[in-house]
Amino acid sequence: MTQVTDHGGGVRSLRVPIPDNPLGFTLVHLLDTDRGPVLIDTGWDDPESWDALTEGLAACGTSVGEVTGVLITHHHPDHHGLSAKVREASGAWIAMHEADASVVRRTRENPPERWYAFMAAKLAAAGAPEEHMAPLIAARDSGRARSLPGLAPALPDRTITPGDLLDLPGRRLRAIWTPGHTPGHVCLHLEEDHPAGLAGNGRLFSGDHLLPGITPHIGLYEDPDDATVTDPLGDYLDSLERVGRLAPAEVLPAHQHTFTDAPARVRELLDHHEERLTGLLTLLATPLTPWQLAERMEWNRPWEQIPYGSRTIAVSEAEAHLRRLVKLGRAEAVPGSDPVTYAPV
Repeated sequence: MTQVTDHGGGVRSLRVPIPDNPLGFTLVHLLDTDRGPVLIDTGWDDPESWDALTEGLAACGTSVGEVTGVLITHHHPDHHGLSAKVREASGAWIAMHEADASVVRRTRENPPERWYAFMAAKLAAAGAPEEHMAPLIAARDSGRARSLPGLAPALPDRTITPGDLLDLPGRRLRAIWTPGHTPGHVCLHLEEDHPAGLAGNGRLFSGDHLLPGITPHIGLYEDPDDATVTDPLGDYLDSLERVGRLAPAEVLPAHQHTFTDAPARVRELLDHHEERLTGLLTLLATPLTPWQLAERMEWNRPWEQIPYGSRTIAVSEAEAHLRRLVKLGRAEAVPGSDPVTYAPV
C-alpha cells in the first residue's frame, strides 16, 4: 500500500515511487478545497507510480476521478509525469509557471534529432570527449524518430502567477517564484495557521527548491533559438533568501520528509554553495573546460562510477557554477581557448 501521511488541516502526502532512482519517491501532496481535492505534483509516469497514486488517493477517501486541479511545482518528470493521466481521468486543470510551460512547449515542438544535435553541440563546447558525444551524434544522424524520456509532457491549462493567491476556494495558497532548479520552479505558501500550533508563517510546499538533507541540481535550461546567457545558480541563491524570509512554521518538500526552521536550512545551503564556489576557484588554478571541472568536482560517487546520462547533468551543473563565478567577477574565460577554459580573475 502507498504510504500516506496526514499533516492535518486538510493536507496529506502520498509517497509515489520513482523507478530506478536513488531518491526513491516523490511526495505528492493532496490539498482539500471547497471545490474538491487538488494535487501538488503527480509523480513519475510509470505503471507502479500510477498504482501508488491511485491507491494513495483511495486511502485518503477520494479517487483520481474526483481531483479538480493539479498544481505543478516544476516540469521535471518525477513531478509532472502523471499529470496528463490525472487530467484524462478527472478533467482536472493543470497549472504551471509560464517559464516552465515554455520549456514544456519547446520540448514537445522540437523533433528529437534537434535535441540530440543541440546537446552534442553544447557538450562539444564544454570540452566533452568524442566517446561521450558519439551516441548523441549517432542518434542525430540515424534518421529514425527516436524518443527521449519526457519528450511529450502535458501542456498546462493555467498559468501560476507569482505573488497571486491561487483560485482554491476555502484555502489561502500563494505562489512564490523560486527559479534555479528550473526556470519556472514555484513554492506554494499556505497562509493558514499551522494545525498543530507550530510557530511560524503557515506552511510551505517547497517542491525541490528546499529539501531537508540534499541540494537540488542546478543546471542549464536553454532554448536552441535563444542565446541569452542565464545565471541559474544566482537565481537559486536569490530564491533561497526569499524563502528564508517567509519563515514558515513547517516545510513540506517533494522528497525526503517535512521539516521546520526553514531559515536555518537556507543558511546551510547558502554556506554550502559559497564553499563550493570557493573550492572551484582552487581547481581552476590550472585553466579547465567545464567538462574537466566536472571531472574534478565532488559528487556523491567517483567520476568513474557516474553513468553516462548523469555525466551530462554534472557538466551542466559545472557550467552553472562557472557562470556564477564569471558574473561575480571571480573567474573569466581564457581568451582564445577552444574549447573554452576558465581561470580565476
